[in-house]
Amino acid sequence: MRPLSKNDLDKFLKRFDNFIDAELRSIEIITPTAIKITLATQDSARGFDWITVELEFSGVYDARLLEGSKLPYIDMSDGITLIYADNCFGFGIGAYDNFSAITNSTCYLKSTSLKYKEDSF
Repeated sequence: MRPLSKNDLDKFLKRFDNFIDAELRSIEIITPTAIKITLATQDSARGFDWITVELEFSGVYDARLLEGSKLPYIDMSDGITLIYADNCFGFGIGAYDNFSAITNSTCYLKSTSLKYKEDSF
């Protein structure tokens, strides 16, 4: 896992086209304050090949998560939002303009740190 800094968020999201039309594969609760989200998406750095991206959030202090059985039915046409504000990362399914709006998402979380890992499809 590699840390994702606030300065690299825009570049990261642009590389994966904000995860538009990605596949939300799993949400795993590692500990009460650590959650891993796995997505399959296209990577512009690899000729738009499909890859798996794991996002690991640590220091989670607020979240609304979905059951695994509901993940295949999630509409990912708006992608995801990753925002950094007030020394925290915010994740939400859908397109949101600010940190507080993420709580309107069907699935969101807020954490103090974020790491990611790329893997084969």
